[in-house]
Amino acid sequence: MSKEDKILEELKRIRELLEPKPAPPPPRGLWNEFMGFLSKYKVMGLAVAFIMGVYLGALAKALVDDLIMPIITLLVPGIEWEKIVVGPFRIGHFIGNLITFLIIAFVIFLMVKVTKRWGIE
Repeated sequence: MSKEDKILEELKRIRELLEPKPAPPPPRGLWNEFMGFLSKYKVMGLAVAFIMGVYLGALAKALVDDLIMPIITLLVPGIEWEKIVVGPFRIGHFIGNLITFLIIAFVIFLMVKVTKRWGIE
């Protein structure tokens, strides 16, 4: 390639850079923008996950309150676990919530582990 050809190629690149960019598309309308928002940010998936999380928490709380703590009450007769108080602190109530949290955390851990195994991110 000669020197003149190189200069011509460079001038063509400069011309391409100096050409005005096309105008942005006109607004699509409020409804279309809203639908784009829903699909771009996956709002429906987030709403479903939130609702499932709320009910998973309620299910885990019922598991602790109705199945696990009665077993503990049978092992320690005569003591109501939820009414265990040390000074102003409701230790029994806290222990019940701690067990609920641990169950929920373990279930979420298992869900993440299974979905990763299936290749779902």
